[in-house]
Amino acid sequence: MLNSPKVYIIGFMGSGKTTVGKKLASLLDWSFIDLDKKIEKQSGKTISEIFSQYGEDYFRNIETEVLKSLGSEKNTIISTGGGTPCFGDNMEYMIRTGLTLYLKLTPGQLRSRLSQETNERPLLKDLNKEELLEFIEEKLIFREKWYMRAELIVEGFNPDVNFLKFLVKEKLNI
Repeated sequence: MLNSPKVYIIGFMGSGKTTVGKKLASLLDWSFIDLDKKIEKQSGKTISEIFSQYGEDYFRNIETEVLKSLGSEKNTIISTGGGTPCFGDNMEYMIRTGLTLYLKLTPGQLRSRLSQETNERPLLKDLNKEELLEFIEEKLIFREKWYMRAELIVEGFNPDVNFLKFLVKEKLNI
């Protein structure tokens, strides 16, 4: 890992992985990759289109392929999809090839962030506020067993990116 330092930011959709990732990459003077954007660029389709045309299993297979294609990236922050760590051996792969950072938020905080975006996210389409909270709670119960394996777990609501930079540098010994 030290020969090719990279940080995988994981967490539930809406937890701020892309926003924090871009800021952290800038502070470290590293590259930034949004896994979902990379999938869209390579496939020529949006994540929503992939989900609706081919289903979640097909998407997760592509997601894994694209994730593993980033193995040689150096000095890079990679923002993953919310379900990325929970599929196949993706979490083990990320732990083995980089530093994993979990942005942890409560279901209420996530609902607040996601309530305006339900139509843009395939798994949230057509959910009302109560259904959204229930969905988040159920998914978090399932996903936290992967998320909690991250080497760094931080409060995701308005995190101090300068402190994250310090933590990353300390963990990677750079």
